[in-house]
Amino acid sequence: MKDPYNFDFLTLKEEYNERELEDALISQITQFLLELGTGFSYVGRQVHIKVGESDFYIDLLFYHVRLHCYIVVELKTEKFKPEFAGKLNFYVTAVNKNMKMKQDNQTIGILICKDKDDVVAEYALDDMPQPIGIAQYGLTKILREEFKSSLPTIEEIENELSE
Repeated sequence: MKDPYNFDFLTLKEEYNERELEDALISQITQFLLELGTGFSYVGRQVHIKVGESDFYIDLLFYHVRLHCYIVVELKTEKFKPEFAGKLNFYVTAVNKNMKMKQDNQTIGILICKDKDDVVAEYALDDMPQPIGIAQYGLTKILREEFKSSLPTIEEIENELSE
């Protein structure tokens, strides 16, 4: 599994929530699919799944055409917490029981969070029955080269404002 994911193609404000991250990724779905790797096919976002009498919504759902399995992606805009793994495990089980066909391989879960402590992640996944991975993502605050020449420098802005 890839770790970290590079989300530099996103344009997000300084503070953002999970829904805004999800919106930004979906609006750049081609770039996101390329960042995930080859074989990923987009199924949907906020995919509804009913378990018992309760309704749940999977952040992002993919199907991997080479592995022949669903990939559940859970997004978190904060540092990894062990309880996130339990929620993802639940979603993977729900997809296996409600969506997976006999010819499909076991569903894989990927938790993508803003930051993680590798030891905490290892402990959280140690006895997890599902194939689940935890990765972090990165956003740089550096302006991409193609935009640098089209924007004024700080000095130019200050000069313009002082006139």
